[in-house]
Amino acid sequence: MDIKELATQVLMQKLGGNRDSSAAASALDDLVGGSKGFDLGDIVAKFTGSGGDLAQKAQSWLGDGSNESLSPAQLQEAIGSDKIEAFAARVGVSKEEASSSLAQALPELIDKSSRGGSLLDSIGGTKGLAGLASRFLK
Repeated sequence: MDIKELATQVLMQKLGGNRDSSAAASALDDLVGGSKGFDLGDIVAKFTGSGGDLAQKAQSWLGDGSNESLSPAQLQEAIGSDKIEAFAARVGVSKEEASSSLAQALPELIDKSSRGGSLLDSIGGTKGLAGLASRFLK
């Protein structure tokens, strides 16, 4: 199972009900990378780049210890309220439900996708790391 399939599966569990998994996968593409496709490293960069509490939370998800929780408001702060709203519309849920589900799913997803604090496999190895580093330096 690749990272996008895992993300879709985790999100579908959080949303519950009979949702269209292909619509959720497409909405995740738009939320997590857009035209570049699914890019979990981009989401991690948004959190770590914002500094403070959000960066600390992201580090807990990457590490092997317990994961700090994320509130829907913090999610909207890091990703953008407009992106969450567009995601919600594509999946067919309210903005509040989307924010809540994503706030629960992202820490779990990032935790499951990292080993020893590394997202290298998820972001395409060292080539993906170079791309992630370039986003940090912009």
